[in-house]
Amino acid sequence: MSMLVRLRNERGRPAAGALAVLAVAAAAALSACGSAKASGSEPDASGVTTLRYQGWANQVTLPEVAEHLGYFDGKIKLKWVGNTISGPQDIQSAATGETEFGGAFGGAVEKLVSSGAGIKAVINYYGSDAKEFTGYYVLDGSPLKEPRELVGKKVGVNTLGGQNEADIFNVLHKAGLSPADIKKVELVTLPPPNAEDALRKGQIDAVALSGQFRQRAEAAGGVRTLFTHKDLYGPVNGGQYVFRNDFIKKNPAAVRAFVDGVGKAIEWERTTPRDEVVATFTKIVEARARTNESTASLKYWQSVGVPSHYGYIVDGDFALWQDWLITTGSVKQAPKPSDLYTNEFNPNATSPALPAGAKG
Repeated sequence: MSMLVRLRNERGRPAAGALAVLAVAAAAALSACGSAKASGSEPDASGVTTLRYQGWANQVTLPEVAEHLGYFDGKIKLKWVGNTISGPQDIQSAATGETEFGGAFGGAVEKLVSSGAGIKAVINYYGSDAKEFTGYYVLDGSPLKEPRELVGKKVGVNTLGGQNEADIFNVLHKAGLSPADIKKVELVTLPPPNAEDALRKGQIDAVALSGQFRQRAEAAGGVRTLFTHKDLYGPVNGGQYVFRNDFIKKNPAAVRAFVDGVGKAIEWERTTPRDEVVATFTKIVEARARTNESTASLKYWQSVGVPSHYGYIVDGDFALWQDWLITTGSVKQAPKPSDLYTNEFNPNATSPALPAGAKG
């Protein structure tokens, strides 16, 4: 059974120790996968390259938008192989050759590169702006009033080793808590569509919510924030899509087409009326007809949440997570920016173009 299938069969994420084992195994797995899997898909007779990927339940990803809008036509096409609830798992699958690309927050990319995996980030795909951000919520009647009170409490997150965990570390470290105290926060992994329900049922004390699921919870009422990304970081690029280095070397035209299309999809979502974006998302979900999906939460979408122009990457997109990575022992030292990312395949982004106050 493949790593991808094993992980997909679990409702949550493996323990932190398992994450470390997977990260170390990723680079070795590349050489063991066989040449076909490690080198990725071959172009067909018309020159179109198929890119395998994982999706997210009840959500529409930027590559899916790009394909729907025709930005990939005649160059690449997508092949969905299943869903994930975890950025770290998604880029693991790309690193081991079970998909061609995956996306995760910058700290997970740094961790995987540090483990020896041959991957590189090529475009930002999510982050925080005035309308789109992650919030950490409690019920209105909760006794919790500030982030430091999360010590000893259960907090719902989408994965271990992801941005939610880094956020909690960063906000508590900023409040003066020691790494030992921060470890006392109990992280509970939950699929994003079900996280709000777990909070309302009292199964957890607080929960991380973003995107349409955060907007849905706020619209329903009865919840309030302890802190948000806007409080902690301001506008910021949060995560990147990555490809394997061997795939990039062999298929530069396919990578360029992907980055070009995703960048255009970012700007399309940024500039298109919200109702039209939601209608497009709805068409995509209905047309793909995946099992047990719902379009109900799509109406709460507010923004693409990528501050940078066409997803342009800068060193600061990774520097934000380095204190967490080093203090927790996830990496011994931060990788060089040149080992982490490249903008060479992004033909439209000639400068970061971050809004005033953004960290980049």
